[in-house]
Amino acid sequence: MASAADHVLVVEDGRPATADNPSAGPVYRCKYAKDGLLDLPADINSPWQFFSEAVKKYPNEQMLGRRLTTDSKVGPYTWITYKEAHDAAIRIGSAIRSRGVDPGHCCGIYGSNCPEWIIAMEACMSQGVTYVPLYDTLGVNAVEFIINHAEVSLVFVQEKTVSSILSCQKGCSSNLKTIVSFGEVSSTQKEEAKNQCVSLFSWNEFSLMGNSDETKLPPKRKTDICTIMYTSGTTGEPKGVILNNAAMSVQVLSIDKMLEVTDRSCDTSDVFFSYLPLAHVYDQVMEIYFLSRGSSVGYWRGDIRYLMDDVQALKPTVFCGVPRVYDKVYAGVMQKISASGLIRKKIFDFAYNYKLGNMKKGFSQEEASPRLDRLMFDKIKEAFGGRAHMLLSGAAPLPRHVEEFLRVIPASYLSQGYGLTESCGGSFTTLAGVFSMVGTVGVPMPTVEARLVSVPEMGYDAFSADVPRGEICLRGNSMFSGYHKRQDLTDQVLIDGWFHTGDIGEWQEDGSMKIIDRKKNIFKLSQGEYVAVENLENTYSRCPLIAQIWIYGNSFESFLVGVVVPDRKAIEDWAKLNNQFPNDFESLCQNLKAQKYFLDELNSTAKQYQLKGFEMLKAIHLEPNPFDIERDLITPTFKLKRPQLLQHYKGIVDQLYSEAKRSMA
Repeated sequence: MASAADHVLVVEDGRPATADNPSAGPVYRCKYAKDGLLDLPADINSPWQFFSEAVKKYPNEQMLGRRLTTDSKVGPYTWITYKEAHDAAIRIGSAIRSRGVDPGHCCGIYGSNCPEWIIAMEACMSQGVTYVPLYDTLGVNAVEFIINHAEVSLVFVQEKTVSSILSCQKGCSSNLKTIVSFGEVSSTQKEEAKNQCVSLFSWNEFSLMGNSDETKLPPKRKTDICTIMYTSGTTGEPKGVILNNAAMSVQVLSIDKMLEVTDRSCDTSDVFFSYLPLAHVYDQVMEIYFLSRGSSVGYWRGDIRYLMDDVQALKPTVFCGVPRVYDKVYAGVMQKISASGLIRKKIFDFAYNYKLGNMKKGFSQEEASPRLDRLMFDKIKEAFGGRAHMLLSGAAPLPRHVEEFLRVIPASYLSQGYGLTESCGGSFTTLAGVFSMVGTVGVPMPTVEARLVSVPEMGYDAFSADVPRGEICLRGNSMFSGYHKRQDLTDQVLIDGWFHTGDIGEWQEDGSMKIIDRKKNIFKLSQGEYVAVENLENTYSRCPLIAQIWIYGNSFESFLVGVVVPDRKAIEDWAKLNNQFPNDFESLCQNLKAQKYFLDELNSTAKQYQLKGFEMLKAIHLEPNPFDIERDLITPTFKLKRPQLLQHYKGIVDQLYSEAKRSMA
């Protein structure tokens, strides 16, 4: 097995605990930053320079593509070139300035991924205007809050979102003066906007208000605010994360460095598939990177039902995903293999385990089973369009079996990362060819340093001689500058130059980091036992019968209960096997025998992974409706919103405790 020294190095010793502060472990960097953290060259002051330089090098290369639907029929991808996108951005940028939006002022972008989103972003960058992404899943109240909090006077909106933004104009009237649609606007909408004292323009109308004079672009500085990116958060109002030009730009260089050492830098032959929300830093910084390399970016249609159809049409060379998407790909492939017959399934299992075994022994993916790749595994690469040479995963940990599958099957490199909006996206990444990093988030990116800080109340010791564990803390060149207008929140997480992430990690022998818990998601049961609930949910989620789970407990109760969204096929298969009627999904979720079966299986999983007695579930509710954004139960990155879940299921939780106590009496 590789040692830590092969991948990371210590640049500062740890410090013992004091009366005011817990102990902190050593400070680590990845080996690619051994001579110092990656920083910006002196002549780069803004991400705009990456784009403007790419336009000079690749003016006629395909840049932004979309599929158009005519008479209910979807066509192939159609493209605009780098020069066309650049000229549009210059005109739009000039039009922004004509509306009184000056450098340093804020401009909103509200809508799903599309070429206009990126052109609006580049237009803001060209003029030194701070762009503020608005999630199209945040809802009107949050949008209104952000417009007022960031003092947004002009906002670009998706055509179908015009009515939504007009509906909140009354609460934003002191700030919002101009709305620009990505598409057309109706005369009725124009009249409504006029009545609300706000100007409304179509994309083409607004473009004609600008000029193509590049000579008057304002100078940019590294310290200028590039974007204020509001995080949805699991509690309270959204927080505006300030990312300056230097942080965004150096992160782009960091991505290029890590791709170069794990696979290769991208170029004009590469095609990136854009479907993860552009309002999140993960997809946004990736697109800025690809556009700095002359690559093409193709956008999905915005309908999850046709996601993989768009992938097949685009045939991307790099695919960025989240565990939810990769899990669906895994399930789809395995279902096809199971349906192909017992003999083919056994052949596949043999080939898979043979290659997996060789990779665990240290063979590279190419060396592990080249003949089996050609005969069997290369065909499965078609799930991602057939051309992907790099798969990237973030936002949440990949289940180990899915990560192993993605490393073995698609004949593509896989890199799993970890990061936050505050770290401008990725702060850790696995090295694609290092199999020991499966199940981890890898080593620090070359722009940051990392250390663990002990969390005594949870039993995590950053100095443990066994496995150092503690809260992950970061500092470096790609970190945020603070929370907009919230110095109080900034001071809570930025301590002595270190950003405290709230995530609990443990260093592995090979120098990689493994996320094991969340500092904030702990509570104490009535008998005094601390419960790290997110860690428990991750363990229970290994039960193949469930799709989602939320676990609840408090200091007035001695045991845990849960709300479980069962896997539809699993519960329907159980019903057939046990002759249960009625056997529709909602009725089965109310079936007492089904509830007992699922509770028993969940606790069997808990015992398998050696959970303690007080960590076992005593009662569950089977919920037929998945936790969703529409009911405000999860964030856009699929994190559970615990206060909202408790409010939504309060009656059910009370009933679960009451029934469990009666059965225990």
